[in-house]
Amino acid sequence: MKISIHDLAIEAFVPMLHSLSNFLDKAAQHATAAKLSPATLVSARLAPDMYTLAQQVQLCCNVAEDATARLTGREAPRAEDNEQALDDLKTRIAKTIHYLQATQAAAFDGAETREIRIDLPEAAGVFVMTGLQFLRDWALPNFYFHVVTAYDILRHNGVDLGKRDYLSQVARYIRPS
Repeated sequence: MKISIHDLAIEAFVPMLHSLSNFLDKAAQHATAAKLSPATLVSARLAPDMYTLAQQVQLCCNVAEDATARLTGREAPRAEDNEQALDDLKTRIAKTIHYLQATQAAAFDGAETREIRIDLPEAAGVFVMTGLQFLRDWALPNFYFHVVTAYDILRHNGVDLGKRDYLSQVARYIRPS
């Protein structure tokens, strides 16, 4: 069986975005139970020099959309990154999932060898990779970093999340013993 770039990308991004959306549901429940403003969670960060929860979610969406666009040779959708509430972030995730799922597998044909170029800031240079290298070494690690950081921000702020929440997509592989 040949492994496709479509499956590696879309089948990694979409389930984790669903998990991320579920994190936000638990965050809303926690805010209500703790009589905490949800805005406190949206603006929470792990360290002063790190991005907020909102920015982590936005980056998850941006990375998934950008990777899909680059791998298919298209322009990525551009969002304003102005979400300020948990519901706004959930809507953003839903839009991203829709974009990813609407991208046909055939659009990824040749993606593994497609040249991907990413200009570095301030004319420091340019990353030049094949599509496979880009997905494996850049897009997926960045995506997972931001998902984990969003998870960690919520955990740090008392939201009841565990590994089952993070890896919720693997439940489909459970079989009776």
